[in-house]
Amino acid sequence: MSISLYAFNCGWFQCKAGFFIEGLEDQSFVRSPVPAYLIDHPKGRALFDTGLGERNRRAIEARLPPDKFGLELFEGMDIAARLRAIDIDPSSINWIIASHLHNDHCGGMMFVPNATVIVQSREWAAAQACEDPWVYNKVDFDTGHSVKAIDGELDLFGDGTVMIVPTYGHTPGHQSAIVRLAGGEILLAADCCYTERNLNERVLPGFTFDKEAGLVTLDRLARLRDKGTRIMFGHDAAMWKSVTEGAPVS
Repeated sequence: MSISLYAFNCGWFQCKAGFFIEGLEDQSFVRSPVPAYLIDHPKGRALFDTGLGERNRRAIEARLPPDKFGLELFEGMDIAARLRAIDIDPSSINWIIASHLHNDHCGGMMFVPNATVIVQSREWAAAQACEDPWVYNKVDFDTGHSVKAIDGELDLFGDGTVMIVPTYGHTPGHQSAIVRLAGGEILLAADCCYTERNLNERVLPGFTFDKEAGLVTLDRLARLRDKGTRIMFGHDAAMWKSVTEGAPVS
């Protein structure tokens, strides 16, 4: 059964290097991708995350100065534009696997009208209850989509090729996806592991909801990597240099 995976950059996340690595004193700013992924399966199409939405859109001439924290989306970078660039109609997407409900991961749901959102029930509950719009903003995720709330793992297509797995820590209900391609297994980490350095040094970012759970997740990722699983990290600019957008990931 043939399955394809495509990676897209759907925005930019600009922050101090220390935002990703707790305790790092580096005050320089880094500019990192906001990834989203298309999983094209004979039984349907799924997105893993959707990138940024309209409230982060900027004209290119109004981009953030290099020393300011923020998120930005430029023309042609939203998930709908990325899909159309490879001749995929956004309305044909069946599922959105939401790693979690922070706006740089779910803001683009507005561009994908017909999909059902798959989210951990504890993440959905936390986002609905949160009163801090900087953490969870209902504009991004409470969009009228059908929602399938799950608890724990889900075999999306029933054949083991796309496994949704809990990776708690960054948020109460963070989840990742393991995609089994012909060339090997890939884990789409999202923010359970921002960068390869987090995994190599077993260090979490400062912004972590549950540090104990976050370390358990890092240990799980390390074991998977030791067995040959390729990790696609959440906001790793160095890793992204090896990604070819618009072409199947191999």
